[in-house]
Amino acid sequence: MKRVMIVGGPGSGKSVLARKLGARTGLPVIHIDRIHWQAGWVERSPQDKDRLCRDVHMQEEWIFEGGHSRTWAERIARADTYIWLDVPVHLRIFRVLRRSLVYYGRSRPDLPNGCPERLNRQTIGFLKFIWRTRNLARKKMEALYRDPPTHVTCHRFATLSQVRDFLDGLPDVALRKARQDQTHA
Repeated sequence: MKRVMIVGGPGSGKSVLARKLGARTGLPVIHIDRIHWQAGWVERSPQDKDRLCRDVHMQEEWIFEGGHSRTWAERIARADTYIWLDVPVHLRIFRVLRRSLVYYGRSRPDLPNGCPERLNRQTIGFLKFIWRTRNLARKKMEALYRDPPTHVTCHRFATLSQVRDFLDGLPDVALRKARQDQTHA
């Protein structure tokens, strides 16, 4: 596992899984929200997002979590692992509201500085977006899961216990480092 693509709807747990997987494996973690947003909740242009995503895809190792589906074909072509967090929409909406409260007035770890969480009209708009796109977005992620490139190992998790079991089944970074050292000795 060297290049991991994590997808799921907003609030599915992508960022949390990416951070935990990064800590477990030692792989660098990239959050799409850091590419999507600039300070002050200023959205980058689609072309800038494409370019920044390609810069990540071309690296030798990464855990890349999040959307920008325009670049998914290139991302999965480079990935060796695909993780789809297929979490029910009602739970995702709850999680988005909870994180808005927990981080209210501050930027989340997966966002650039200067993007504080808030509860306002944009929050309501985002919740509507989650609801409105739930079926189409899920179909795109399911299509990648059902027909991945042959070199990609796929995982679909619908519950937190499935994610925990997956993480618990992985060797930690100390074991990975020891194995690499033995290979190069």
